[in-house]
Amino acid sequence: MRFMLDQAQTDFGRTVDRMLGGAGTPHAVRAWARGEHAAGRAVWGRLADAGVMSLAVPEAYEGVGPLPVELGVAYVAAGRHAVPGPLAETAAATVLLAALAESGTARSGQAAKDWLPRIADGRALVTLAAADGGPYALDADAADAVFAVAGEELWLAPGHGPVQPSFDPARRLARPLPGGELLARGPAVAAAAAHAADWAAFATAALSLGTGLALVERTAAYVTQRTQFGRPIGSFQAVKHRLADALIGLEFARPLLYGAAVALTSGPGGDAHASGPAGTAHASGPAGTAHASGPGGGALASGPEGGARAAVAAAKVATGEAAYTAARTALQLHGALGYTDEYDLSLWIRKARALRSAWGSPSVCRARVLAP
Repeated sequence: MRFMLDQAQTDFGRTVDRMLGGAGTPHAVRAWARGEHAAGRAVWGRLADAGVMSLAVPEAYEGVGPLPVELGVAYVAAGRHAVPGPLAETAAATVLLAALAESGTARSGQAAKDWLPRIADGRALVTLAAADGGPYALDADAADAVFAVAGEELWLAPGHGPVQPSFDPARRLARPLPGGELLARGPAVAAAAAHAADWAAFATAALSLGTGLALVERTAAYVTQRTQFGRPIGSFQAVKHRLADALIGLEFARPLLYGAAVALTSGPGGDAHASGPAGTAHASGPAGTAHASGPGGGALASGPEGGARAAVAAAKVATGEAAYTAARTALQLHGALGYTDEYDLSLWIRKARALRSAWGSPSVCRARVLAP
């Protein structure tokens, strides 16, 4: 299969990438790790101005979505620049609220009206705690709302507990406090939460891909500057091979990511179909169309929700493992410099390791891919 972004989607990704390049994200990440959120919220404001926060929000709530392909493009750029905050969790909470509002629950419908327009324009930063993501809510101390799924119940938590240590200091974890406002109850909550978890895993996969690409790019630049035996170490065959292997892993993971985006489009509010003798899948929306085609035919996007979950799991494990390999390669080729907190590379190395396990560990994702 071959996945291609159209020109509008490619241009959108470049725009977000250039915008984040001037946003000073390393400073924002370090401040975020200290519990100082002003710089990070400013970066989120830039993302909202570029339309990123509206991509998962339905048009009925002042968004432009759901557009998983465009969201993936934007989140890859966010990963490349190590944007702090609950990006995946905000997208998942958005999908969860929208799905429950469609189910006709009065309180969840009002919650969607209250929160989704504010998420779309960047006024609100929210996070989500659900079974697939573990017991903690990411960056609850910075969030305007903490949503918590407990079985077949969705709660707006009244607050959060103490922030727990994390492998990545910029990923601040806290348990939601029990109680609060009950927004929805019943089987619809479990179904919507499962769909939202797929979006969270997909968003995490996109962040992982961007993180891995940043690690390879930064390491490739470094090995052209560091010399040994009077030559740049980047001229040594062993170094070239390590970088090439890391990059190949990331590039092999990329089509799985966009294949998962096409599969998610067949979920609630989406449109996916297969057409033509070559078997081409289209994920379309206002921002453009992503195509998946290959001589063997068959569309990855068509099929039930379980097919989307398997596609997302495949993308999650591929991008997570590729980014982790890129982190290990970057650390080895930088030597002791890569271990220092003062050097920006550490921000991406730690993020790659944390994202690898977030919203589905490699073993969990492989089990989902292999499930009948």
